[in-house]
Amino acid sequence: QIGPSVGIEEGDHMTTARFLFKKIAEKHGVEISFHPKPVTGDWNGSGCHCNFSTKAMREEGGWDVIMKAVENLGKNREGDIKYYGKDNDQRMTGKHETASLDSFAYGVGTRDTAIRIPNMTSITKKGYFEDRRPASNIDP
Repeated sequence: QIGPSVGIEEGDHMTTARFLFKKIAEKHGVEISFHPKPVTGDWNGSGCHCNFSTKAMREEGGWDVIMKAVENLGKNREGDIKYYGKDNDQRMTGKHETASLDSFAYGVGTRDTAIRIPNMTSITKKGYFEDRRPASNIDP
């Protein structure tokens, strides 16, 4: 778990965390892979789900702000996916609680869509949303 972070500070947190993970693993004689599917097979792989909110999303009327942001994310799905990590197609198959790279969908409380809106966000009509597309090897 990285964050909460403001703006690009998240990238610094992730880079530092990865460095620490590798140093700890090295000390214990194990290796860490950030590949989204380090072992082939019938399983979901490793993601780097990102939760997003702005002040406006967390305040009254936030639902409309969230929905606008989510819908905007779907507009350039094919162009954006290249930024979500190398070999992400091996993880994002539409199976095992992953969305398919071939489409864009969002939903409340879902685990098989690109964007998950938490149940509580739907109830309170404010809060945050989760982008489930980034792979574990995403470049922060």
